[in-house]
Parts: sequence; structure tokens; C-alpha cells
Amino acid sequence: MVKPNVTMLQNLVSGVEQVAPLQHVSLMQGYKVYGAHLGPFKTPARESDAGVPGAEFNASQQRWLSAQQQGKAWHWSALRPGVVGSDRPGNSMNLALSLAIYASICHAEALPLRFPGSLETWHSLVDFTDAELLADATLWAAEAAEVHNQAFNINNGDLWRWSELWPVIADWFGLDIAPPVSLSLQQLFHDYRQTWHELAAARTLVQPDILALSDGRFADFVFGWRYDMFGDGSKIRQAGFHHFRATDTMLCDLFARFRAARIIP
Repeated sequence: MVKPNVTMLQNLVSGVEQVAPLQHVSLMQGYKVYGAHLGPFKTPARESDAGVPGAEFNASQQRWLSAQQQGKAWHWSALRPGVVGSDRPGNSMNLALSLAIYASICHAEALPLRFPGSLETWHSLVDFTDAELLADATLWAAEAAEVHNQAFNINNGDLWRWSELWPVIADWFGLDIAPPVSLSLQQLFHDYRQTWHELAAARTLVQPDILALSDGRFADFVFGWRYDMFGDGSKIRQAGFHHFRATDTMLCDLFARFRAARIIP
């Protein structure tokens, strides 16, 4: 994944430099920079942590961008969010929507909401990033001159274990919970594709094809983390960005937005 991603960035930046006065480049990264996709890693992850050996396109893009910026009038920033929560459908990495679909299926089938991961994941720590908070942080990093050419973790500012967060999700949907069971949401969404089609027709939902909303693969990836997944968000707040968001409130607000938009019943 390194060569095509770095090449895209090179073509974009070099092309813009030739035709317009470039001001800022915002790299959207993630905890892969810290090796989070490889297995257990040092937490809390900090921007000062040493790099991880091996091919990783986020780090490669940042190295190229930093070298390209030398002696130029423009500047860059790199933002590293946790699991991003958004009310926008069409993003396969929107965990909040996958959760809402899963809970809606359980409600329609009169089933308890079981955590679909291992006991290790059930007790692990995870952080989240509200999409609007991430947008605000991206603008702040681009406009605050004293923080240019730096990387920042950006998260909501709180930490949760799934064992604590799961009852909040179940309560919002009016569901009981039952002990965790390892299952694939990708398989589940395929299995309930016809059920969702019928549910959409009965409740006038905007998208009758569950797989057009989420294929479940990213959710399976997240629920497969058998280790803590969080970064230290103090650097960006010490530098002047003081926004925060309560993750339980964020998820409940997103569920309400999905329902208001008739994405879920």
C-alpha cells in the first residue's frame, strides 16, 4: 500500500504547487503509525514514540511531505484519530453505523445485544474521535501558525472499555444484553440482508440494502482487537486545541441522527 499512496500524495502536492499558492497539507492518519494494525502496541501511543519497522504508508507519506516542505512557504499537519464516529452513511469504516444496524437487527428479532468479540476485546480499552471534533482539529492545525509541521493524536478525550460502553448502546435501543459471543458482523449482515429489506419496506427506510450501508468488515476488524487501542491526546490540547466530546453521548447522538434520517428504524 505504500507506493500507490505515496505516489498519489506526491502527484497532488507537486501538481498544486505548479498551479496555485499552496498553503497547507493535512494528512489524515491513524494509529497504524504506531503499529496498531500489527498487534499489541505501546499505549497510550504518543507522537514522540519511535517508528515501527516495516512498510506503512502513513509514515512514508509524512516523511516525504516533511522533506518536500523544506524551504517552502506552505506547511503541513498530520492528524491521528481513534475510531471515528460520524452520522454520514457511505463510509465503510463508520463503526457507529454498523453498531446501529446490528442493534436494529437484534431489536427486530427480539434478541439481546451480544458483544460480537472476544472476552479480551470486551475488557480492552479503546478511544473514539467524533467526526466534527476531528474536522475542527484539522482546521485548527492548519491555521495555528505555532503548531505547523507537526503530528497530533486527536481523540474525544475519554477512554472506555467495551464492557462499560455496551450497556449504554443496548439501553438506547431498548435491548437486554447477554454474554459476549464471537461472531462476524460481515456474515451476519449477509445473513439478514432479506430481513433488512423487509424492515426497510415496513419502516420506509432510505436504504433497503444493508450491504450498501455497511458490509461489516471494519466492525469485525475493530472487534478483533484483543488489546488496548488508544493514544495520548494531551499534546494537541496542551498546544491550544481544547475541544472534547463524551463518547457515550456521541454514540447516542449518532444513533438518534441515523433514526431521524430513516437510516435505521
